[in-house]
Amino acid sequence: MTVVNKALAYATDAHKGQVRKYTGEPYIVHPIEVMETVSRVMDDPEVKAAALLHDVVEDTPVSIKDIEDVFGPRVAALVSDLTDVSKPEDGNRATRKELDRQHTAKASPDAKTVKLADLISNGKSIIKDDPNFVKVFMKEKAALLEVLTEGDAILFKEASDMVASYFNNRS
Repeated sequence: MTVVNKALAYATDAHKGQVRKYTGEPYIVHPIEVMETVSRVMDDPEVKAAALLHDVVEDTPVSIKDIEDVFGPRVAALVSDLTDVSKPEDGNRATRKELDRQHTAKASPDAKTVKLADLISNGKSIIKDDPNFVKVFMKEKAALLEVLTEGDAILFKEASDMVASYFNNRS
């Protein structure tokens, strides 16, 4: 079994029973979309595996140690780079998002590429389905893009264009 297939099975099991907020479809649809977006610009199996696993530590009982035990240190390091570090007790949403942005700023270029794919996937969904939250989301993502310049240039442009298009269409 390839590391990508193993990660797909692992993430599918970890997210079992979870659904996407707006569509009600199984949550695993999002990590698959993120992995497919990453696959357009690189063919590194461990980065693809991390894309599939990028939300398991935040959204399930799985730990970074669990990821390392199953997938090794590189995939675990990528997932760690992609996992938000803020906790509710750290303050309001703006404070927490800034802590997470600072964490992402230190991430590897490969992790930043996955983060760009995640931003693209979530952005499409939120633009389409949550007109009340999209303004906050896009402002946060515009700030996040400032620290994602080391990610893949094609995905950086796509994410930047999505954010710019949103703000340009509001005027």
